[in-house]
Amino acid sequence: MKFPGLAPYDGARPCESNAGALRIGILCHPTYGGSGVLASELALTLAERGHCVHLFSQNVPPRLARASGPVEMHVAQGFPYPLFQSPPHDLAITSEILTVHRSSGLDVIHAHYAIPHAVSGYLARAAAQTDTSRPAPKLVTTLHGTDITLVGSDPSYAPLTEFVIRQSDAVTAVSRDLAARTQQAFPTIERTVSVIHNFVDTVAFRPNTPPRTHTKPTVVHVSNFRPVKRVPWLIESFARAARDLDARLVLVGDGPDMPAARAAVRRCELGERVVFLGERDALPELLSEADVFALASSEESFGLSALEAMACGTAVVATRAGGVAEVVQHEREGLLCEVDEQELFGSHLRRLLENRGEAQQLGLAGRERAVQQFERHQVVARYEALYKQLVGRV
Repeated sequence: MKFPGLAPYDGARPCESNAGALRIGILCHPTYGGSGVLASELALTLAERGHCVHLFSQNVPPRLARASGPVEMHVAQGFPYPLFQSPPHDLAITSEILTVHRSSGLDVIHAHYAIPHAVSGYLARAAAQTDTSRPAPKLVTTLHGTDITLVGSDPSYAPLTEFVIRQSDAVTAVSRDLAARTQQAFPTIERTVSVIHNFVDTVAFRPNTPPRTHTKPTVVHVSNFRPVKRVPWLIESFARAARDLDARLVLVGDGPDMPAARAAVRRCELGERVVFLGERDALPELLSEADVFALASSEESFGLSALEAMACGTAVVATRAGGVAEVVQHEREGLLCEVDEQELFGSHLRRLLENRGEAQQLGLAGRERAVQQFERHQVVARYEALYKQLVGRV
């Protein structure tokens, strides 16, 4: 699939002739989740803006795999030595960062997720500091949510999470809510956690032209089907909302809660009214065809999938979890409820399924907000400014 928002790659490396280019290494998980998506899109946009960008991960992230652009991908997987219970991918990534830095230099290492990527970045920076032939890179850590609320707060990892936050040259969070929760989780850290919201490619994610043509009211949900996404809860809500409506629910994604989701469909006797599509790359087409995007999470640091739906002109029904209310404004781009208000969530769905004109108006407002507040170049420019400040190129 081609994403029209990103310029096609013709094989050239424009950063080599750009005197102001930064050399940036980005670390991320190779997943469909928000951190992997954001890191991949950030890498592609920075390269498009003329910087030399290297992306490090144990596999190629899906968003990068399907896009063109002069981002140099480094897949680093640990050696499967019998002594190791599992290959040490994180140490392999650290070594690969050092190899790149020694050969061509890195100005910035940008770790997405505190554990393990900020740890890998810290080790690479520390090792680079022993080499006097070139300056060591600066370390930026972006917090995405569960690296603080779940993994980072676990006693097994909390001391290390606190350490790498302290040792990073700059720390950002994807929402005000997450920044506040980071300060609450680690109150002794006396440093600023800057908020740089996630972004969306508003050219790739855009409304259909011509508008929707299907006749059946449709709700779509996209996630990695983890328990925190509450897909079975969403299915139950849809069953209540659409009990006497000829509507359908389209579920995109896969993950550990897939069996529970299928069981919920059987329990609610929804049959073919719920469609499981699995993991798909054609998200703009799927989102723009729906009347409503539903997000039922119990925890959500930002809600990138909701923002992508808004960019496609689709109304959002969501729980007011974490940073979601920073993205979707109640009664303006969608309808929100508290995390435990399942009956109200179902009422919101029914309201928009019965009033598709209202859903369309909320979707148009969502598109406008996505363009004005969360367009990718606006947000990436903030990361770019942060990098330049750290390396003294302001």
